[in-house]
Amino acid sequence: MGFAEYANYDGLGLAELVKKKKVKPAELVEAAIERVERHNGRLNTVVFKAYDEARAKATTKLSGAFAGVPMLLKDVLGFKKGWPTRQGSRFVPAAPSTFDATLVARFEAAGLIPLGKTNVPEFGIVPFTEPKLYGPARNPWKLDYSTGGSSGGSAAAVAAGIVPLAHANDGGGSIRIPASCCGLVGLKPTRGRNPLGPMIGDIFGGLVAEHVVSRSVRDTAAALDATAGPEIGDPYAAPPTPGSYLAAIKRKPKKLRIAFATKGLGGAAFDPECKAATEAAAKLCAKLGHHVEESLPQVSPDDIGANFLSIFASGLTMVLDSIAKATGKTPTRDEFEGLTWSLYQFGKTITAAQYLLCWASLQRVSRQVAA
Repeated sequence: MGFAEYANYDGLGLAELVKKKKVKPAELVEAAIERVERHNGRLNTVVFKAYDEARAKATTKLSGAFAGVPMLLKDVLGFKKGWPTRQGSRFVPAAPSTFDATLVARFEAAGLIPLGKTNVPEFGIVPFTEPKLYGPARNPWKLDYSTGGSSGGSAAAVAAGIVPLAHANDGGGSIRIPASCCGLVGLKPTRGRNPLGPMIGDIFGGLVAEHVVSRSVRDTAAALDATAGPEIGDPYAAPPTPGSYLAAIKRKPKKLRIAFATKGLGGAAFDPECKAATEAAAKLCAKLGHHVEESLPQVSPDDIGANFLSIFASGLTMVLDSIAKATGKTPTRDEFEGLTWSLYQFGKTITAAQYLLCWASLQRVSRQVAA
């Protein structure tokens, strides 16, 4: 296999080549490293490199659906023993982690080989990836376009063909937005589907979900097969799986009821390109035999936004205070970006009762949307 062909395969495709002994894991790792070194100067997607560790891993006995396939971890929640996870913040020291996240351990059990960490906005707060700590990530399709966020570094690396899939997570769009910006598959799983352990059971009441960005639906499905399921001590679990997500995508789907919208909850019109793309997708779904209609739930976008913001700010405050406690550092204005510091200050004003009222309101909305 010529290295020029590397980016023509998704993760399962590369794993199949390894299985058939047409290529060695070490060759795939070298191909990924070469592409990091070739593209990262322009794209700024990889912010921590662990090449020697990846090379050593590639020489061991590997098993799983992605045996021998290189990947990258996100610099938010992508804890790997011996690697720093700074969450894009100057406040967080570049200290090595003392443990592997459960999700990272499951990635490796599936045969994936992490070789570094990807760029993120500070604490994954905003939907673009331009942190002061690392500088902006660039979109490989057009360098002056946004990668989206917060998994923007991961998305840019996958879109550039550096790796076929990369770790990502999503609290308010952080998988879906970068996937859209970079032309990838971006699925946010149901809360509780993937674990957040061993240190964390829940973030923002389950709003934060772990997964990947990839270039194929089958890679996204196979990755979920490899990682899904609760671990001991999780506060809750997701509903039962279909058995195998990879097998499920090969079955003919049942007829679905699909609602679509061409304006926002408050009535604001979509951009004409977005409206046209939405209508084209709706027509395709109808052609495939599904029941499709334009519909919006009668809920207030202001209520959703205000409640989400209060929950988000409370969660961020919890994160910053926990880091401060672990490091012995006192948070100061000069170590944070402006929005982060503002949200931190806001989060400290929210009472426990207010936090629970926000959740009660959003849960009422969720019942309306589900209906």
